[in-house]
Amino acid sequence: MKEVILNNGVKMPMVGYGVYQVDPQEAERCVSDALSVGYRMIDTAQAYRNEEGVGAAVKKSGLERKEVFLVSKIWLSNYGYEKAKASIDESLRKLQTDYIDLMLLHQPFCDRYGAYRALEEAYKAGKLRAIGVSNFFPDHFIDLASNVDIKPMVNQVETHVFNQQRVPKKYMDEFDCRIMAWAPLAEGRNGFFTHPVLSAIGQNHGKSVAQTALRFLLQNGVIIIPKSTHKERMEENLKLFDFELNADEMEQITQLDTAKSLFFDHHDGEVTKQFMEWRSLV
Repeated sequence: MKEVILNNGVKMPMVGYGVYQVDPQEAERCVSDALSVGYRMIDTAQAYRNEEGVGAAVKKSGLERKEVFLVSKIWLSNYGYEKAKASIDESLRKLQTDYIDLMLLHQPFCDRYGAYRALEEAYKAGKLRAIGVSNFFPDHFIDLASNVDIKPMVNQVETHVFNQQRVPKKYMDEFDCRIMAWAPLAEGRNGFFTHPVLSAIGQNHGKSVAQTALRFLLQNGVIIIPKSTHKERMEENLKLFDFELNADEMEQITQLDTAKSLFFDHHDGEVTKQFMEWRSLV
């Protein structure tokens, strides 16, 4: 598995398995399948309500703890120093582990500074091997990264062929922060799985649309966490290292970028109001 080195020297897999929208009752089975076909990074979150299933699967896998890179995220209801601090311990309990490899702040709203201080403290205590943020775009990202003791090591944002985050990534690079994609397959939106450009390029390599799009992200230095509940798709999404897109193919896919979200704009007032309603999700 190809790895990336974070700004604190920790090695992180470039490809992982994401469990967003995986039913808590199915999480253990899905993660067990993912580990069995070769995934060594699992991405979960407090808001997904499936940390326990992830922890159980890792525990029963027979793999040594150090072989699996665990990622989780603190939800808004746990923001603020004290609540975030307690929630980290709760995530450790649910995941049945003494440490989490990467812990992120899930959203840029509410008391993110208090929550980030809890991340820093847990990092210094060895409970977290790396820390970062999610859904922090240039304004929120630069503000936080410029005013904390330990700069974010990863920023997980919506990233796929239709929203490539080229401008935000430039700012992340300035702070030596790695970009990680959620929805790397665009959740099938915008005609993703039948897109003519992706289909044609995939055919050149004997690869699927999904593999083509994921390979594009990898070649742009993006960490990816494709999700599927089907074992055969999990296997397919891992087969990304036996081909390479050429410069012309990369440029064709680059031209698909609309630089707009297919889901929601974190700077939209109505979206912010929605997140305030979702604060009690956990």
